[in-house]
Amino acid sequence: MSAVRKVLDTMLWYARELVGETEYDRYCERHRRHHPKAPVPTRREFHRIRTLQRECEAPGRCC
Repeated sequence: MSAVRKVLDTMLWYARELVGETEYDRYCERHRRHHPKAPVPTRREFHRIRTLQRECEAPGRCC
């Protein structure tokens, strides 16, 4: 039974990595480490910040 559980855990981990679910978790860990007294942004705020950063850093379009 433990081998099946290990395979399922690995598949779940891979799926979360693939869709970017773990980005917020890693961000929270870094944020708490570097800014221990500051409140951690919510998941929604995190995604808003990431979207704004990606839009500002987008390379120029050719068309």
